[in-house]
Amino acid sequence: MSAVFTVYFDGACPLCRREIGFYRRRRGAERIRWVDVGRSACEVVDDDLCRREALSRFHVRLADGRLVSGARAFAELWSQLPGWRALGRCARLPAVTPLLEAAYRAFLRVRPVLQTLAEPGPLREENRLCKPAAPRPEPGAPASGRRAPRTPASSPTAPKP
Repeated sequence: MSAVFTVYFDGACPLCRREIGFYRRRRGAERIRWVDVGRSACEVVDDDLCRREALSRFHVRLADGRLVSGARAFAELWSQLPGWRALGRCARLPAVTPLLEAAYRAFLRVRPVLQTLAEPGPLREENRLCKPAAPRPEPGAPASGRRAPRTPASSPTAPKP
């Protein structure tokens, strides 16, 4: 059993990396153990947490050894950071936690799309939601975007006089 508050996160996910980086720069973060399961080859992360599970949802282990995930895990993380404790208390309220969990589950459904938008590279270009605008036609070109028909004199196959 761990006596240290532990955060399990997907360091291979650009969104998760950015968010965890934000939390790690906060005062009090030095007391937290940060475990990047996204870059680990081990299938078992901890006694009761496999890598697949850890990558599918945000997990933290409380100092008393209990493992929590999702919105409850965020509330517990916020409770560990000075300046965020009030938000953590609010997020743990019985009427608030289910709403945050519903929002978190909705986020999990769109996370793959958001990841491709956040990560530079070929996958991002193929999966962009907003495609770049088509190039503007050159001055004098027809408005339809098609090339002007060649005249017989400008055609490479036309007989030369």
